[in-house]
Formats: sequence, structure tokens, C-alpha cells
Amino acid sequence: MAKFLAELLGCVLPDKGASSACESRQSHGGVKQSTKQKTVLFRTLAKEKPLTAHKQDRMPQTPPFAAMFDSSGYNRNLYQSKDDSCGGLYYHDNNLLSGSLEALIQHLVPNVDYYPDRTYIFTFLLSSRLFMHPYELMAKVCHLCVEQQRLSEPGLDKNRIRKIAPKILQLLTEWTETFPYDFRDERMMRNLKELAQRIASGDEMYRKNVQQLLQNLLRKLATVSQYEEVLAKINATSTDRLTVLKTKPQSIQRDIITVCNDPYTLAQQLTHIELERLNYIGPEEFVQAFVQKDPLDNDKSCYGDRKKTRNLEAYVEWFNRLSYLVATEICMPVKKKHRARVIEYFIDVARECFNIGNFNSLMAIISGMNMSPVSRLKKTWAKVKTAKFDILEHQMDPSSNFYNYRTALRGAAQRSLTAHSNREKIVIPFFSLLIKDIYFLNEGCANRLPNGHVNFEKFWELAKQVSEFMTWKQVECPFERDRKILQYLLTIPVFSDDALYLASYESESPENHIEKDRWKTLRSTLLGRV
Repeated sequence: MAKFLAELLGCVLPDKGASSACESRQSHGGVKQSTKQKTVLFRTLAKEKPLTAHKQDRMPQTPPFAAMFDSSGYNRNLYQSKDDSCGGLYYHDNNLLSGSLEALIQHLVPNVDYYPDRTYIFTFLLSSRLFMHPYELMAKVCHLCVEQQRLSEPGLDKNRIRKIAPKILQLLTEWTETFPYDFRDERMMRNLKELAQRIASGDEMYRKNVQQLLQNLLRKLATVSQYEEVLAKINATSTDRLTVLKTKPQSIQRDIITVCNDPYTLAQQLTHIELERLNYIGPEEFVQAFVQKDPLDNDKSCYGDRKKTRNLEAYVEWFNRLSYLVATEICMPVKKKHRARVIEYFIDVARECFNIGNFNSLMAIISGMNMSPVSRLKKTWAKVKTAKFDILEHQMDPSSNFYNYRTALRGAAQRSLTAHSNREKIVIPFFSLLIKDIYFLNEGCANRLPNGHVNFEKFWELAKQVSEFMTWKQVECPFERDRKILQYLLTIPVFSDDALYLASYESESPENHIEKDRWKTLRSTLLGRV
């Protein structure tokens, strides 16, 4: 996990002007890169200052609600406590700023007269994992529900159950729908079933509701397990393109243009892959990627193991694969005019990705075309009409904290809010930048205040960032799937770094002694030739 984050974040120093939500600042250095950087997408990012929090408006549109964040501040009544004087919570102008962990947990639990605001539910469930395991939180919630409503008493009053049961069921529904991966833990599932059975014991209607809740949850968990199995199979069968070239004559090999000669269709198929992979990323993965040991948590170590962020990591790996695929397709053709044609093809694909709102594929394509083995092909680039590419590079220019890209992203997000079709709803952000925004918000603000309170104002900002992503990832792709193209994009072998350089030198001869020496070494080690 540490290696993944190091590759992801590059050498970036914190911004002194981080989010206003911070009550206390933490000094931190950059994360050291490995000497052989695999993730090309972060080369330009490493030059940039970290990112301040976005102002975002929408909460995750998960059934049965679409709660709203007010970007100008808290809703006036958003965090009113149950009796306006709940111990352990600190308010300012009716805004919940901080609280003890126990008081925040208590604030999550409904009773006959109270149900927590849904923005609070999302924010606390998202951020609480920085302080305790989800199964520990679930155990505390279940205990409070049982104790406060006397659900363990024999001869339970059915009228009282009818008043509280819908609220407890609603809380469990929102938890299972928004954070279903929490329930891959058997302890979570056991607590869920025990509380649900207590509620359902005296009423047939509640029994059906509980059964539906559990069926929906199990269906989601089965689906993500199948998805992860497919990813594992793809990774297990991946080979280096050079190995294929050794065993199969280049003349009979397929390339991207023979598989799909229409750049618009390829952009649509890339969007299919992006939306599918986005859909499987749980909101909690953004937080769990940066989980640290809680200073008030005695000697417990953090639980941020690989399983907790595997879908987020798989998405970053897809970006890298696409970048290397683009570079491979450009470096592979023997003839200069064919290489130029491939470059122009990918420029058209990238432009259509921009028009669709698929910024992640757009940046992956640009990254692939800017890799050294591709950029050094000067004779090839001399045959390319680069005006369209220059425009795209300008749009994704990293200067001024990716100002041009962020402007385009806001435009796409605004279009999505007023869209009448799924085609107009598509917003696929440049993902590594989204992670960086969240990372620096998390690093720039303390989780706890000097008095030990949880810095809830920070987590409100964090939830606003993650919640917008939640709306984007739920869009259904409107384009028709092409299995042949999708299979090619996901499974065709790509060149390694060394193989890319070898292919580049074979296409256009080395220009200096350093390149010549490297060419000889690569020919010897990769091809067994002198």
C-alpha cells in the first residue's frame, strides 16, 4: 500500500494555503518516488503545488435520497442535536464543527423523535474509519439502538417498535447502499443481521423489508466479487508485447486501427471501461487509502490493507495501462507514415474523449504520447498535424494547479446537473488529480483538535469532494458495447519501459552515444542480439 501511494503522489510539497476547514496544520514532506517510476501520469503533477478543497454541491444520489450540501456553508438546521444541547458536540452558528467520538456516534443513532440528517450520515460513515473499524462502529450503533429502545426486553411493546423500526431500518439501508463493502467483514454482517432480526421479530412488514435489504446487499457484494475475479484473470494473462513479437511475425499482428478504425467509437468504448471501473470504487476507498494510526487509539495499527482499496488501485492501473498501450501502438509500426497515422488517430480519440467528458482517458492518451520513447520520434512527429494535439495539451496543462482542466471539469459538471440524457451526464474526472485533492485536504488538516475532539469541519469538506464523485460514477454508459474492441483494450499485451525504448530506437536511430549504448544493451538483453 505504501509503495502504491508513493508512486501515486510523486514528490509534491504541501501548499501553505490549504483548506479553510483546518483548525490545525500538520507539516509533512513529499513522498519519495521509486527510482524506476512506473506511473507516467504523475510526471507533470509532481511539479504542481497541492490542491485546495473544491466547493461542491451534491451528495451521493443513492436511493432513497439525494441530500444536498450547501457549498456556501452548512444548512442552518443541518446538524441540530436531538435536544439542542447534546453533550460533547461543539456548534458555531448552528454548524457542527467538532465533537467527541462518542458524541458523534450517539448523534448517528435515531430514536422515536429524531433521525440524523443524511449529509451527517454520509460524512460520519465516510470519516469514522479514520478512528475505528467499521465493524466497531456498527457494534456501538447496534448496542445503542438496543439499549435506548429497550429492544432486548421481553414482551416488547409493538407500538414502540413501529415508531422506531422504520428509522433504524432507514439508517441500515443507507449504510448498506452507500458503503456496501464494509459488509464484506463477517463481524459487520453478523451485527447487521442481529439488529435487523430484533426489529423484524414482531411484524411481517418489517421482516420483508429486512429481507429485501439483505438481498440487495448480498447482490452487490456478489457483483463486486465477480468483477474482482475478472480483473485478476486479466492481470494473470497479461504478457509483454515484446514476447508476442518474438513468437509471432509482426505482419500478422493486429493493431488498434485494424480493430477499430473509427476514433469516435474507440472513445466511446474507453468511456465504457472508465464508467464500469469507476462504478466499483467505494467512497470509503478514498479515505482508506490514507488511513493512519489514530493517536488516541492506544497501540492499534491501521487496517488499511490492500483489500480496502483494490478497486481504486485497479482504476489507477487502468490509466497506466492505457498510457502504455498508446505508446506501444505508436512505437510498434515499422514505417514512419504508419506511426504518424497512429498518432493522428489517437489525437482524434483524445478530442472525442474531451467532448464526451471523459477526462481520465484523455489524460492517459496525452501521457502516453508524451512518454520519452514516443516524444523522441522527431521524424514521425514532423509528419503529424499537431494543431489539435496542441489544443488538447493546453486544456490539460498542469500550470496554475490545472486551471484549464478544472474550468473544463466545472463546465462538464454543470452540464451533467441539467442533462436530459446519460450522454450529457458523463463526467469522468482526471482521477489522480481527484485523489491528490483529497490527499492534501486530509494531510493539511488535523483529524483531531487539541482538546481531542474530532475535527468534523474537515470531514465535511472531505465528504463534499467524495460526494460529487458519487454522482458521476453512477451514470450508465449510453454507448453500445463492442466486445471485440473492449477485449483488445483490456487484454492486448503492451510494451514495458525497456521494450518501448527498444522499439523507438529501432524505428528512429539513436541520436547520441548515450542512446546508442542503451540501444545496444536493450538489443542484447531483450532480443539476445549483439
